[in-house]
Parts: sequence; C-alpha cells; structure tokens
Amino acid sequence: MLGSGRARVVNVARRLKNVKLCSQRSGLLEQSCCPVVSSFRGKKDDSSFSHLFVPVPVKPSSDDINIGAELTGAEINKDDLLRVLNKFYQRKEIKNLAKEHGLDHHLMHQAYVSFRRYCLEATALPADLHIILADILQGAGAVDSIFPYFLRHAKTAFPHLECMDDLRKISDLREPANWYPEARALTRKVIFHAGPTNSGKTYHALERFMSAKSGVYCGPLKLLAVEVFNKSNTKGTPCDLVTGEERRCGNADGSAAHHVACTVEMTSLNQHFEVAVIDEIQMMKDDQRGWAWTRALLGVQADEIHVCGEPGTGELLQSLLNTTGEDLEIRNYKRLTKLEVETTALGTLSNVLPGDCIVCFSKVDIYSVSRQIEALGNEVAVIYGGLPPGTKLAQASKFNDPNNPCKILVATDAIGMGLNLSIKRVIFYSLIKPVVNERGEKEMDTISVSSALQIAGRAGRYGTEYENGRVTTFKADDLPVLKSLLSQTPDPIKKAGLHPTADQIELYAYHLPNSVLSNLMDIFVTLSTVDDSLYFICNIEDFKFLADMIQHVPLPLRARYVFCCAPINKKMPFVCTMFLKFARQYSKNEAITFDWLCRNIGWPFSAPRTIIDLVHLEAVFDVLDLYLWLSYRFMDLFPDANLVRDMQNELDAIIQQGVFQLTRLLKNSEQGRDEDEFTMSRYKQARMKKRIPAEEATLPSGRLTERLLAQGLLTPNMLQELRKEWNESGEEPAASVSSKKGRRKNKTILSGKEDKDY
Repeated sequence: MLGSGRARVVNVARRLKNVKLCSQRSGLLEQSCCPVVSSFRGKKDDSSFSHLFVPVPVKPSSDDINIGAELTGAEINKDDLLRVLNKFYQRKEIKNLAKEHGLDHHLMHQAYVSFRRYCLEATALPADLHIILADILQGAGAVDSIFPYFLRHAKTAFPHLECMDDLRKISDLREPANWYPEARALTRKVIFHAGPTNSGKTYHALERFMSAKSGVYCGPLKLLAVEVFNKSNTKGTPCDLVTGEERRCGNADGSAAHHVACTVEMTSLNQHFEVAVIDEIQMMKDDQRGWAWTRALLGVQADEIHVCGEPGTGELLQSLLNTTGEDLEIRNYKRLTKLEVETTALGTLSNVLPGDCIVCFSKVDIYSVSRQIEALGNEVAVIYGGLPPGTKLAQASKFNDPNNPCKILVATDAIGMGLNLSIKRVIFYSLIKPVVNERGEKEMDTISVSSALQIAGRAGRYGTEYENGRVTTFKADDLPVLKSLLSQTPDPIKKAGLHPTADQIELYAYHLPNSVLSNLMDIFVTLSTVDDSLYFICNIEDFKFLADMIQHVPLPLRARYVFCCAPINKKMPFVCTMFLKFARQYSKNEAITFDWLCRNIGWPFSAPRTIIDLVHLEAVFDVLDLYLWLSYRFMDLFPDANLVRDMQNELDAIIQQGVFQLTRLLKNSEQGRDEDEFTMSRYKQARMKKRIPAEEATLPSGRLTERLLAQGLLTPNMLQELRKEWNESGEEPAASVSSKKGRRKNKTILSGKEDKDY
C-alpha cells in the first residue's frame, strides 16, 4: 500500500516539475489554460445575465493520500491559507484578468467563494495546487500564481465559461425562415385577405381551401377548427380534425383525409398541401402564442397560402416574406354591413333589447349582469372562456334560435372570434380589462383599438335579421372613449413571436447539464439573438411556472419540456394539482388509467348546486382536457383517452345544465353564506367546549367546503372519507386545519382573472 503510494508521489512529482517552474516564471497562465479567452475579449459586458448561472458544487477529492504534502514535506495551515486566498481575491489585476475570461464581478465573487470553501474544506488538495500554495506561504511564489487553478475551479463551477460561443450559436434566432428547408424548397404563393370582422375574408379563403385537392386550415381556437371541420364535411370535402386534445376522421373508413382543420399549434410542417389557410394572422403579435402563427407562416409546405386578418399585418407579412424570397398578394375587403355607434349609453339594464350582447371582462360581472337581467324577466345566454366548447355552442344556439325566448347574451371577449352569433347590438359593460404588460405582469388597462373593433364588429351579421349592427356602452362616461377607439385604425403589427424549441433546449442541457429547465429557458432567452425589427421572444412565464412545479419530479428532459408546454391555466389550483399528479405517475412509469383518474377527480359528478360547484366542474373539465392532450403525446401511459372523452361529454352536459340555471346557482351561493358562517361558529364552539355529540358535529357542507373543493384541497371522495372518520371518532377532521388557509387562498377564485379564452 505504502509502496504504491510512493510510486504515485514520484510520478506526480515528475509531471509537476515543469508546471511549477512555468507558473513561477510567468505568474499567470494565459490562453493555453482558457481556450475561450479570445471569444470574450471585445465582447459586451455579460453582467446583465450572469445572475442566471448557478454554480455547480465542487467537492474535494476523498483521496486518503495527500500527495502534495508528501512532495512539499508539510501540511498547509488553514489560517495562513485563508489570508493568502483573501489577498488573491482583493488584487485588482486578478479581477481584471477574471473579467477577460468571462467572470464579471458577480461570477468572480461566486467562483471565489466556491474556490475558498473547496480549499479550506479539502483534506488533500490536488498536488499541483498544494505545491503552488506551499511555495507562496514560504515566500517563494506570488499570489497571482493561484489564478490558473482558480480559473480551472471556476470553469467546473460554471460550465458555461467553456461553451459560451456554442450557447450563443444555439440561441441565434436571427433567420428563423432557414429552420424550414422543405418549405424553402417550394415556390409558395401567399395571398393576404385583409379586412375587418364580418367582411367575408375568411369565407373566400375557405372556398379555395375546400376546392383544392388537399388543404390545411390553421385556426386560433378549437371552436373555429371544429366549425371548419363540420362545414367542409357537410359540403362534401372530407376533412380531418386535429387539435391538442382531439382527433377526428372525415372519411367513414377512418383513413386520413386530404384536408385537415387544426388549431394553429398543431399545424403539420411535414405534410405537403395544395392550399393552407392561416386565420387571424395578426395573432403573430401575441405575447403567449404568437410563435405558432410565425411557425405556420414560415414552415407550412403549401403551394398556396391564404392568410386572413387585420389590414395592419400587411407590412410585417411583406417583410417576413422578403426573408423567404416570396411575394405577397393583398386582397382588401370591406365590412359587408353597417356598424353604427349609438349616441347614448345604455344606462340601466332595464333598457336591454332583444338581440343585445353585454360584453364583460370578468366572471364577477358576468354573474352580476346575468342575475340582474333575469330578475327583470329576461332569459339570458352566457358565454365565457372557461366554459367547455359544447356548452359555448349550446349557449350560442340558444341565443341564435329565433324560436327560443332567450334573446339576451352576456359574454366576455371570448365572442371576439370563434362563434357565429346573431347579435344586433354590442354593449360594453366596461372598457377596462386585465392585460399582460411587457414584463409579463397583469394589470388593468383600457382595451386596445384592435380588441374594440373585433368585439364591436360582432354586431350585425350578413344574411341574418340583424344585418346592420349597433354598439354602445353601459356607462355614459365610457361612450366617448369607445367612439375614439372605434374611429382609430389598429396600430400596424410590427413583430412576430418566436419560442425556443425542444431541440434547442436539449442542446443547452447538453452544455449545462446541472441547470434546471426553467433556468435553461431563462438563459436561452437572455442569450438569444433575434432580428428585433421583425421578431420577439414570446413570454415564457407560464412555461417556467410549470417547469418549477415539476422540477422535483424525475423526468427525462424531452418529457419535461412536453409537460411544460401543456395549455393549462395556472390560476386554477385544482388543475395544477392534477398536472403535478400526472407528472409523478409518469415519472414512476405507471399508467394513468381511467380508474385512477376517477379516484382523483371525484367521479361521478352531480349537478352543480352553487357557483363554486360550477367553477369546480369547469376545472375538472380542464383536467380531462389535459389528460387528452397528454394522451396524444404519451399514449402508453395515458391509455384511456376514449373513456375520458366519454366522461368529458357527460361532464359537458352537466355544466350546460348548470349554466342554464345560473341565477339559481347564484342564489344558492348567497344563501349558503350565512348558513356556513353559522355552522362554522357552532363547529368552533363544539371543538372548544366539546359539548356537541359526534353524530351532530358533522363537517360543514356550506360555502367553505365548496371553496376547498374548488381549490383542489378536497375532492368529493376525500370529503366523504373525512365525514365518515369524523362521525366515527368525534375528533376534529383534517380539513378544518386548512380551512383558514383555504379561505385566504380562494379570495380571487371568482375574480375572473383565471378566465382563459382559448
């Protein structure tokens, strides 16, 4: 054992002799120790994003033989070593040299702290470092000699120092048109159908779509894709449907049709079509989803591309097509019917008329307005983004049916696109809406010119009894503002969205294997280079939110990326809870079966009794949507898509019944409030005084319990078990422990901020 140790000492001594001499002569190790020096010199200061890089822990070797001590003949005193290291860190020359090697002040400090800890905690330092430090302590060397070893440590702690050029190349997004060589190999004819709402632009594009030998329709919403699917098949052009959660065949034998109606995110870039229709092209500007329209425009393989949207998109389209070498033909359309702005505001809901649509921007307003109108003796249809597609269609059909007594519609801006509605007059209940600012934060602001025109344009519909539309506001103060908005032309669309792909993030992970996914996304976006005259990087906050939620779950990177792309609403706790459970099951390679799902969502369901019940059922519907979305990406572990779809159809019908009886649900919710407060008061007294018999002191079933159910803190099955345990033992149920937390967390559940329109 000792003999082999001595042999190792001799060999190391021979190898280190020249290293020691070289270090003493130069004092510093230049580019030979850091091949990335030249890549950082002359570059801009990277301090703006250095905080994104988290140091990798570097642990000392557990070697039981201190070769450095045997070579120098002495151990290193830790107090003396600390003084030397501090002197090294304080030298201005060292900090300047570190900056040349990519270590700004922040990274330099982080690396030094790690290096100091490493040196002080190590029982045996690497022999070469031990020799250098021993010479310095004996006065035979300069502290500058430590730098090559410090830099070696820094590169281990911060792997990006070795590969910054590679990272910058991976995140170079200046020429996205070149990402799609198959599309670039075609000579595509691009036609822009430009016009306002109700101008017939999409109609003409779809006529060409259905007359072609093959085609793809790319829509912004599932409802629009379904509408094109139904219309195409009805008119004798077999068409398939492809959305994130659903696949339907147009051919009776189940074979693939030559035409496809899909949501824009699902656009196939591998299949060749004669005609492609990209609807609502102005959505390229959307902070969240704009990348999907950019991808479809640049990458779809079609001989003819018909894009439909606002006229203000034309200039950007031409600029984008200049990068592909393609020409743009513009066909302008005018509104087919008149739209008149009324001279007076509605003032009171008693002035509503048949054919009116009151547009609200929160669920609270939706519920309040609906109840007030029904109290006046008018039946109301209700449409908002959180409703299932089937319920939206049922409500639209109820409103459109001339034989139905329901002639009033209360809706959010979800009606702006995706539904055919016979509206005579649009009434803006408010002009203030939650919007996402440039920093990704939500704030309240006046609706945009584009939104005002889009929503107001839903009044009047060509070929119906309400051909000429009218628009006004509920409040008199809002009417001048609305007139100003509608008199303006929307600002031209200046930039199109981009988003990191899974392949790009995998390359980043190869170079930075110790970084978590949300951190990789942050680094990618920060280092990315885009042609900012044409493009922007879409907001990734929702992606990062999901990535952080499942970071502790062991998943392969590609699967983790796919999970984080799931289109869920992070404002709905129950949906987020189930998302996390899905990820955990997947990580254990355990199938998420129909039975497992039923146990976790509390199937079967009963009709909603209160608004909270309805909100919870809407959240469950979104969970089923999430299951179906994942089932098309991980078929082996989400095997029961057909059963889940049947369950979803049944749930849709239950939700429809709840929406049809919305006023009754509102009344029940308000009646339950006082009952709940009384019950909770009595419950607390029973707990403190222990005077209520166990069979009487049951778990409260009013508004509080409903809130816990809606939040996902309880499921109906859990509630039944808690009640059973409570009745058996007479002890305080677990649910009561979290009741106060549940009450605090759920203050905003009806704020409308969780409303999602696609």
